[in-house]
Amino acid sequence: MIYVQIFLAFFIPGILGYGGGPASIPLVENEVVDHYGWLTTNEFSEMLAMGNALPGPIATKMAGYIGYEQGGILGAIVGVFATVAPSLILMITLLGLLMKYKESPRVKRMTTYIRPVIAVLLGIMTYDFLFTAYEGAGIWQTLFIGLVSFFLMERLKVHPAYVIAGALVYGGLVLG
Repeated sequence: MIYVQIFLAFFIPGILGYGGGPASIPLVENEVVDHYGWLTTNEFSEMLAMGNALPGPIATKMAGYIGYEQGGILGAIVGVFATVAPSLILMITLLGLLMKYKESPRVKRMTTYIRPVIAVLLGIMTYDFLFTAYEGAGIWQTLFIGLVSFFLMERLKVHPAYVIAGALVYGGLVLG
């Protein structure tokens, strides 16, 4: 029964908390402090302060911590899943609709308009990354990592995850 309670304590704020994690904090507090009594208001505020000090989304950190405190590792998994489930359900539903109407002229026109925008946004992001790398590591290191990465992925067909890991190791050893 505790896992159902953990799920509901984080699924309901996930649905009603329009605006992401910060918007759902009062809803989570209502569930875990007032409704279930798992934490006191003081404990919740301390947990919230600690969660804000750590990197990452606050809602999943709260769900993982409270879920673990109430139901162990499985409770943490249930809490985190309940936090992301509303977005997951919505994305699957929207993808289903998109796939259902993918032959529609309106959907084709929409994707035709969106592709150039995405390409421009990716180009801007690439430029920003390149400029940041140039400022941090210098032009020669940036070119070296870029050329080696291109060669590994395009010529040797190495998976990008391994190339990224290799670049991180190189950066840690040589540039660190």
